[in-house]
Amino acid sequence: MNETSVSELTNLVVSRARLEGKVHLSGAKNSALRLLAASLLTSETVTLTNYPAGLLDAKVHVEMLAALGKTSVLVGRDEIRISEAHKPGSQLQWEGRSIRNTLLILGALTARSGTASVPLPGGCKLGERKYDLHVMLLEKLGARVWEEGDYLCAEAPGGLVGADIHLPIRSTGATENAIITGSLARGVSRVWNPHIRPEILDLIAMLQGMGARIRVFGQEHIEITGCEELGGVTHRVIADNMEAITWLAAAVITGGDIEIEAFPYADLEVVLAHLRAAGAQLYEGGNSLIVRGGNCYPIEISTGPHPGINSDVQPILAAWAAKARGESRIIDLRFPGRYGYAEEMARMGVKHEIAGDMLKIHGTAGKLKGATVRALDLRAGAALALCGLVADGETTITDAWQISRGYVDFAHKLRSLGATVLQG
Repeated sequence: MNETSVSELTNLVVSRARLEGKVHLSGAKNSALRLLAASLLTSETVTLTNYPAGLLDAKVHVEMLAALGKTSVLVGRDEIRISEAHKPGSQLQWEGRSIRNTLLILGALTARSGTASVPLPGGCKLGERKYDLHVMLLEKLGARVWEEGDYLCAEAPGGLVGADIHLPIRSTGATENAIITGSLARGVSRVWNPHIRPEILDLIAMLQGMGARIRVFGQEHIEITGCEELGGVTHRVIADNMEAITWLAAAVITGGDIEIEAFPYADLEVVLAHLRAAGAQLYEGGNSLIVRGGNCYPIEISTGPHPGINSDVQPILAAWAAKARGESRIIDLRFPGRYGYAEEMARMGVKHEIAGDMLKIHGTAGKLKGATVRALDLRAGAALALCGLVADGETTITDAWQISRGYVDFAHKLRSLGATVLQG
């Protein structure tokens, strides 16, 4: 754990509450981190607005950029300017907590400098999260890739060369890395079977603003014509759709009344359809979504590529299922080992069973009891907080720093909606 993280290693204590009021969505974590990595592709200044500066993972990433020679300046609470006085080094020497985004740093440095070395990726341990696709795409573009101790290394002395990259599964990270590396590769690269989701399109939009030549042919393929160099850009980070779903679920679970400002309707059509069918009372309010309580009916969902339900959503919907009366079923085929949070929910009285790749939750209409539970990852931490909002007594969430990895001012926003939240 790096030094800036130590002060955020807190417990979060949540009590029963009905949430009411307005909440504004921060910039998306899953977009901002990719945009930070892409800033390594240029010597010119990259400015990100609607930037989620308070995220723990974003702070770690900015420190990684600093270790490579980049200078980052925060302007207010939600703008960052990234520049450089000299070309970044090829080796990321880092002893702090690693994040999976180091794979994108590897791709960006290899594309720009022809050589790179980064710590093996970290982040949430969500089942088997390998990096073989990243190795494959770099090798397709002409790089040699190898492990050396705790580092992953790549080199392409003559530069990367465009190629056809066929992804066996729709991998978000591999699609992003192919786009980043292809932007500076000589010739044309085509990424077949890409994962086209909002964060990917946001990355493409920023790179296009930097001068990259990228065309998207639906879910079939992405075509990238490499450039010799990319320029600076000012780019607005998209709203965080995971935060949006978290507040939506919190409003229904607590029987509350919340207006979610800057709601990303286009990114969440499938989830919204499921939750309307499962009892949510939703009203469109211009650029916002108004959630006026509703009932939590049992759900049956399976995660999948966009526009399907993202794997990140399922812990939040498990909290929904805990409040429902009856059996809910959740299948996560992408990360089938991601049900560890159910054991933590069980400490609060949530009955569940795991059958193969399926998690079954036997809801008890919200008859939960406060307990001490642990945030195994950031979405699990948020889901446990939602359970705490409908439980009798106090719920203490340990390792609550995990929530700070993906939510800006989570405790503050809960308080602004009427919850009693303590940190200690």
